Formats: sequence, structure tokens, C-alpha cells
Amino acid sequence: MREGIHSVREAPVAGKRVLLRVDFNVPLDTARGAPRVANDLRIRSALPTLELLHKNGAAKIIILTDIGRPGGKVVEGLRVAPIAEHLHTLTSVPFEMEENLRFDPGEESNSAEYAQKLAALGDLYVNEAFANSHRSHASMVALSALLPSYAGLRFEEEIERLSAALTPPPGAIALIGGAKFETKEPLITKLLSLYAQVLLGGALANDVIKARGLPFGSSLISTLPVPTEVATNEHLVVPTDAIFAEEGSNAERLGLVFDIRANESIIDIGPETSKKWSTVITQAPFVLWNGPMGVYERGYRDGTEALASALSASGTRAVVGGGDTAAAVEKYTFDAEKVFISTGGGAMLEFLVRGTLPAIDALRQH
Repeated sequence: MREGIHSVREAPVAGKRVLLRVDFNVPLDTARGAPRVANDLRIRSALPTLELLHKNGAAKIIILTDIGRPGGKVVEGLRVAPIAEHLHTLTSVPFEMEENLRFDPGEESNSAEYAQKLAALGDLYVNEAFANSHRSHASMVALSALLPSYAGLRFEEEIERLSAALTPPPGAIALIGGAKFETKEPLITKLLSLYAQVLLGGALANDVIKARGLPFGSSLISTLPVPTEVATNEHLVVPTDAIFAEEGSNAERLGLVFDIRANESIIDIGPETSKKWSTVITQAPFVLWNGPMGVYERGYRDGTEALASALSASGTRAVVGGGDTAAAVEKYTFDAEKVFISTGGGAMLEFLVRGTLPAIDALRQH
């Protein structure tokens, strides 16, 4: 038991029907016809728990997951079949997989009635869906009150590793990228109180650049201003050079951040920033990283991948989260004992702010 949460290691599963809640809400590639799993990090992360349940004699393992946002109705392209097929290629453990939980509106409304229907399928419940644990959904919260409930192996490790990130050693640094400063401001404020430096990339950096009175061109900016006490914090670091792109054009230009033109947007950190930050990563005792440094979804990945390469080569202990960031780090060989890739995106960020999540609280109570 950890902090009032029962572990799957102590679950009496022999001869029992086990409901295993996972988060297999993974990207599907439909470019070549039938949907295929494009990134299976979350699927692979659940394998140790699945195999432990089988080893300990579970009579039946029933997997529960959601996929996409079907809005409480059946969407053919969001069925679980391709996920189940992929899982069969990774393990010989027998399992059943219920259809996409979000096909029922009761899932997202945390319906007690829907939770009762799910509970009738099993004798005990194991939560291995850390990445979904910030959502108060029926299979995450209400269900755990109806059956003996346990945390999966990866779920436990997520709590342990992220809790450690809240007590970093002196000199630790945080890298935060992505967009929507207004949603990440509580996290950035907290990290500034814990870490020696917080390095900002992506659109988050644009907001601080603007708040510091520097030109930002046509770069993506959040709707709310950055609080002055955050923008002026000397431990909050933004890029010194960047890659610019003109609006409506594929033309790109490298320059110092303050040299941006009115019709240009910042699309990635520049090579000088990449070099400086790579050195900082190499010298730090610990790194927390969530979010890409550039417009990753449009292919501007050089900055993110340069830092991922530096992290992988450095041997620095780190916790990495967010789909794009994790994908970048996984391209390189790294020491899995030192670099932990969290399956959580929003769940990771919320845990770092609050120190807990709705599904964690539900497991503690039951």
C-alpha cells in the first residue's frame, strides 16, 4: 500500500474476474486503410500489470478503455478492435476488451448507473489509466467505489516519479512547451518556486516575450496577459534566437528573437538556444520536461529533437511527459532507469500542480 492506495501486487485476483481500466486512447493511423496503432507507449506501459494479473491466476481479465471523443454515441472509426488486435501482437495473455466506454454518455457524466453496469462485469477493479486520472468519469471514479480497487504497476510508478519531481534536487531545471499560457500559468508559477530555472518554449514563450515588452510579430499569443510577477521572474528563461515563418508562406528565417518582423511568427527555438539549453540539460542533476519547443504538429521539430538528443546522451535523470515530447525522446537510446516517460499529458500537468487527481483520490477512499 502506498499513501492509502492498495497495490495490484496485493490484490487477491486468483479465480476472479478483473476489470482492468487502461488508457489506450492512442493515435490511430488510417492512411493505409484500416486503422492501425501509430504510437503504442500507453499500451506497452500496461503490459506488466496485465501479465501480473494472469500470472497470479485471474480467471478473466476484462479491459476497459476510451478512445477519442465520440460524444456519447457509437462512432465506427473509434471502435476498440484495432487496439485489441495490436495488444494481441504484444502479449499472449488472454483478455476481453469492452467496447469504447465513451460510446455511452454515462462514462463522461460519471453516472452511478453506468458504473453499476461496469461493476457487474467483474469482481475487482484495477486502475492502470493514469493518463485519464484527471477526469472524473464513471470508470475512473464511480466504479472504484463499487468494487475492491487497486492501482496498477504503472499507475503506482507514475505517482512515485511525479511526486519526486515535486521535490527536485538543487540545480534542477524544467522545460515547458506548448501553448495556452493561461492554463499552464499555475504550473509555471509552482515550478518557479521549486526549480533553479524554467525554460519556456513553444507559444508559451511568445506570451512572456510579449509581457517583457519585446516584439512578437504575428506569433500565437494567449488571450490573457502573463502576470507581471511571472514575466519578470529572473529564473524564467525564453529563447534568444528562433526560426520565423511569414504568414501564409513557407518561407523561413533564422534570427534573434527581438528581430522578428510584424508578419512573422516564431515556429521553433533557434540553434543557439538549442545549444545553450542542451548544455543546461547536460549539467543539471534533474530535468522535468513537458511540451515541444516548436510548432511540432506542423513539422517544426528541430529544437525539440535537439534537446531530446542531449537529454538521452547526458545520463541526466528526468521525467518527460506529453505525447509529442515523449515521441521525440523515444527516438533516441536512453537509460530507462534514469529517464521516465510519463503516459500522462494533462494528468501529469494537473498532478504537478495539485499533487493528486480525482482517480487517485477515489482509490484512496476505496
